[in-house]
Amino acid sequence: MDRLWTPWRFEYIRNADKAQSCVFCEIIDDTRDAENLVLFRGAHAFVLLNLFPYTSGHLMCVARRHISSMTAARAEELHEIIELSRSCEYALREEYRPDGFNMGFNVGRAAGAGVEHHLHMHVLPRWVGDSNFVSVIGETRVLPEELPATYKRLLPYFEKL
Repeated sequence: MDRLWTPWRFEYIRNADKAQSCVFCEIIDDTRDAENLVLFRGAHAFVLLNLFPYTSGHLMCVARRHISSMTAARAEELHEIIELSRSCEYALREEYRPDGFNMGFNVGRAAGAGVEHHLHMHVLPRWVGDSNFVSVIGETRVLPEELPATYKRLLPYFEKL
């Protein structure tokens, strides 16, 4: 087994549970949508690009209220998250023509949530072969498009909402 030593990450790991603020809550209060890659703001949720995408076009529908699970959400929040996810699917189908989608919530650290205390739904366009040997063996993602280009391509679909 190969080992990759990353001693600079120790400070992050040691303090990960001590974060004083929520990245999504900070974005809710910030009006710099292009810088934060926010495509749409609704009454109960907003859509933005994932800063660490699995594929080009990886979007997230995020609750505006700081809640950690679906059981803590109100019906109108869940409804808007699902409606926005449907809008994301439409925009990604039109603009990127993916072969399929992964959509879902990662609730809690054990489920893979990177931001575990703020409910959000992932919408990932998928293509046959997008998980190739580089991702599997090299544990490296190859993304063919930079985030600002993705933002620019998708923004017109959300300006219509």
